[in-house]
Amino acid sequence: MTQPHFDPRGAIDLSSLQKPTPAQERAAAAAEATRAAAPAGVIVDMTPETFQQVVEGSASVPVVVAIGASRTAAGEKMTPLLEAAAVRYGGRFVLARVDADAHPQVAQAFGVEGVPCAVAVIQGQPLPLFQGAPAPEQVDQVLEQVLAAASQAGVTGVVAGAEQADAQPEPEPEPEIPPLFAKAYEAIEVDDFDGAAAAYTQHLNENPGDRDAKAGLGQVALMKRLHGVTDPVAELEKAEAMGPAALDLQLHAADIEMAAGRVSAAFDRLIAVVRATRETERETARKRLVELFELVDPQADEVKAARRNLALALF
Repeated sequence: MTQPHFDPRGAIDLSSLQKPTPAQERAAAAAEATRAAAPAGVIVDMTPETFQQVVEGSASVPVVVAIGASRTAAGEKMTPLLEAAAVRYGGRFVLARVDADAHPQVAQAFGVEGVPCAVAVIQGQPLPLFQGAPAPEQVDQVLEQVLAAASQAGVTGVVAGAEQADAQPEPEPEPEIPPLFAKAYEAIEVDDFDGAAAAYTQHLNENPGDRDAKAGLGQVALMKRLHGVTDPVAELEKAEAMGPAALDLQLHAADIEMAAGRVSAAFDRLIAVVRATRETERETARKRLVELFELVDPQADEVKAARRNLALALF
């Protein structure tokens, strides 16, 4: 299981804790097919090690730099659109992808104020393109402007071996995100957890039983509880020192472990609280554990084991 990371702003990326929806799986498959269809050199990853080489290459072929971050839903929409365009344009520009979380110094080199965003580079000179995820119909329009500017600067090269890319079939369009999910993602981006919860709740009212919405609601609640945490290690150490009967500390510690991807540890911690407490406190721990179950695939081994252990602890 991949481990989510702590966002320096206090929000937690929980996307790897929930089972992808069919729409997300189709979108991921379409994006993977697009990347597989790209000739070598059309789509590259920009890192501190490759930064200079990619920028120097803009003297012959224009470069579009897609700067995203793993914590942003909008970044997951922007980059696939530009990947598809890079294949469609047959190497008339190079798409350079940057993960701002992994390589913040590269993002800073372009002076970006927020992600996702896109910047064109022509003869080493940056040109801002997008801030946030563009609408699909905007992409070609902006790229045509980039190519026109490159032509005026005498940059008209094509990536070697990519001239036939236009003949390849265009990937299926990315499935649309339900409007209320999109509204929730936008609220999360600005730490409006109440607004995100309201959007998920409205979706559930209209679509009872939607597990993805239930998981989203649970994720938002967890993010809200952990917002502002700056030293999770110290919080965990405090909980360990006080023992399983310290209900509030253990609930908080379990949230931290859950958000960090230590799913089994979070479940075991709360089961220990159930064993060590009685009545109201015991029920509080049980309810929190059940809430955290909603964030994980119900068929996951961690959930199955924790349900068995919870039953033993209760009876």
